[in-house]
Amino acid sequence: MFRLSVSAMTLALVVLVSTPLHASNNPIPERSAPATLSPQETTDLLFMREEEKMARDVYLTLNEAWGLAPFANIAASEQRHMDAMLKLLRTYRLADPAAGNLVGEFTNPNLQTPYLMLMNKGRLSALDALQVGGIIEETDIRDLVTASQRTTHGDIDATYDKLLCASRNHLRAFARSLEAMTGQPYAAQVATQAEVDVILEAPMERCGRR
Repeated sequence: MFRLSVSAMTLALVVLVSTPLHASNNPIPERSAPATLSPQETTDLLFMREEEKMARDVYLTLNEAWGLAPFANIAASEQRHMDAMLKLLRTYRLADPAAGNLVGEFTNPNLQTPYLMLMNKGRLSALDALQVGGIIEETDIRDLVTASQRTTHGDIDATYDKLLCASRNHLRAFARSLEAMTGQPYAAQVATQAEVDVILEAPMERCGRR
């Protein structure tokens, strides 16, 4: 069915090669230049790419240490967050700060020390590990809200909104695990208790899925 004689194939190639580019009815469009980002938007995109990596790296390592239910699932979600941020970096032609970095390695020095502190706490006990999850998600929510307020680009804002939705779900998952372990309501660690309670009192969200 897919056989083509050598002579016919040769003829087809000759015609293709000899056809002037200007004769094409469907010229290849030039790649349009990306919209201009403000310096703050650029800084936020680069930071959020690595902050999502930090969350993934912590959860992967703590899952190996404790094998608690939330860590494996949420680590996979954080990888998707990293992928979403990488897509934006490529759209706006920004170098990936996470390229080539191993687990626990960061280009931004402001993330290296917090990572080590969180890992030291998370290794103390299963309870501490779950609290680290809460710290990361509360911080991520705060940083995503701030970054979303500083962008004027719809695609960036939409990505931040999806990541925010997922982070709220992650916080709910860690809070449930902590409450099951301690028998006590989840205590806010970064945000105010009122801000956290608003999130925890709401049901799990679908985050962009219909």
